Amino acid sequence: MDAKYLEKFDWMARRLEELSIAVAQPDIIADLPRWQSLLRERAALEPAVSAYHDYQKLTGEIADARELSEDPELGETAREELKRLEAQVPPLEQALLLHLIPRDPDDDRNVILEVRAGAGGDEASLFAAMLMRMYLRYAERHGLTAAVLSVNDTEIGGVKEAVLSVTGRGAFSRLKYESGVHRIQRVPVTEANGKKQTSTATVAVLPEMEDVEVDIKPDDLRIDTYRASGHGGQYINRTDSAVRITHLPTGLVVTCQDEKSQLKNREQAMKVLKSRLYDLYRTKADSEYASNRRAQVGTGERNERIRTYNFPQNRVTDHRLTGENKNFNIDAVMNGDLDPIIDALTMQEQAEKLRESSEG
Repeated sequence: MDAKYLEKFDWMARRLEELSIAVAQPDIIADLPRWQSLLRERAALEPAVSAYHDYQKLTGEIADARELSEDPELGETAREELKRLEAQVPPLEQALLLHLIPRDPDDDRNVILEVRAGAGGDEASLFAAMLMRMYLRYAERHGLTAAVLSVNDTEIGGVKEAVLSVTGRGAFSRLKYESGVHRIQRVPVTEANGKKQTSTATVAVLPEMEDVEVDIKPDDLRIDTYRASGHGGQYINRTDSAVRITHLPTGLVVTCQDEKSQLKNREQAMKVLKSRLYDLYRTKADSEYASNRRAQVGTGERNERIRTYNFPQNRVTDHRLTGENKNFNIDAVMNGDLDPIIDALTMQEQAEKLRESSEG
């Protein structure tokens, strides 16, 4: 392993030792915020340092086996052991290097996922409905809980706009790569002459925020209630249960009509609004790094096409992948099997971040 990486792990090990001593000091324990901050830092370092100790142990065993390989009596056995030990080095080094990659602080959050029909009329709305079903199936595959907060559907079964809540461990870490413009190429069911058409839909994946993390002043909100519309059964049109919240400073508008209770719809709408505001503020804060972010995978630049679903050729192509394998089986993907794409994007992003870390 490169010396510059070993130096970083040496520093981590020293820092962990310092933190372990510090968090036991009475004066630091008495300062609760500082004590909790140091505990979090220690917990973040422990997995990396533990992996580094495993690596040091392995390299020590390799050195011992290499020395014994020259022994007349033990040489043959030592050489066999050396071969076994050296085979463990590459995967251990790869796992170790992953600890150097800066972690997205939002990875463990739940998700607000929005799907909107783009260019293409009815076909775009049908495509948006397909994407919504794809994400619901993906969530089901992974034991995540997905709920439709609001949906604006069409008479032919399409979706103009849908907002989903996806909760569960690692929801954002996986779904964040879905942000962007998705494109479909197929012969639409609405097309009489059999001509292939290209349509688009936009997906936004927002980390869900807690109440304390986004400050919203009551005076900045306009809250309207109205009767829900759509295919919700008899009850949905009887009361003013639907809620529309407008954030006046930014002009952001959120609606929710999924629940029968106006109070619950208001709570869900506020949850979506906080996530959208957080995304807006984060984008502004990151604007100075825009050129770097555009070069990375999964940044959610929504003005760029990220993926094409080509039905005549039975393939899905992710345009962010730079390796040879950019194409995936369309039937599997539309049934929620996104893992091959997400895994490839994750590995590519990790490699890019590791490169940046080594240059920093």
